[in-house]
Amino acid sequence: MVTLQLVPYSEIELLSSLGRIRKLLNIAKEDKIVLLQGRLKKEEEAELIKVTMEEINKDFRGIELAVVDPSSNSRLNGFKKVRASVVNALLGERQGLTIIGPASIVKEIKRDPTKIELLTNEISLKSKSYGKKKKRNAHRRKNKG
Repeated sequence: MVTLQLVPYSEIELLSSLGRIRKLLNIAKEDKIVLLQGRLKKEEEAELIKVTMEEINKDFRGIELAVVDPSSNSRLNGFKKVRASVVNALLGERQGLTIIGPASIVKEIKRDPTKIELLTNEISLKSKSYGKKKKRNAHRRKNKG
C-alpha cells in the first residue's frame, strides 16, 4: 500500500530551513510520499538532497523529488506572467506542488504541462509484505510447538 501525506505550506512556513527539511525527510523515511503545497527555496532543495545523501543506508535508499511550478508554464502570456510573478512575490514559495517520495517506493516521477506520473517500485512493496508474512509465519510455527 502506498501512503500519500499532504503537507500544507502553512504547516512548515514558521519552521527554520533545517526544520522544514527535517520534517519532510522524516515523513519520507516513514515510507510515505509527501505532497507539499508550495515549494522549498532553491537553497532548501539543495540542502534536502545533501542531507538525504548523508543519511542513505541499507534501510533508507534516498528520495525522488519533483517540483511542479505553474508560474513556469510556457503557455502563460504577458499579463498572466506578470500576475504570476506578483503572486509569487507576495505569497513566497506557495505556488506549485512539491512531491518527495522514498526511493524504495518511488521509481521515477515524470511530469509534463498536463500531468504527473508517479511510477512506483512494486517489487519492493511486495518484498516488504512478504518479509512480514515470513516473520509472522515463523513466529506462528515456533509458538505451535
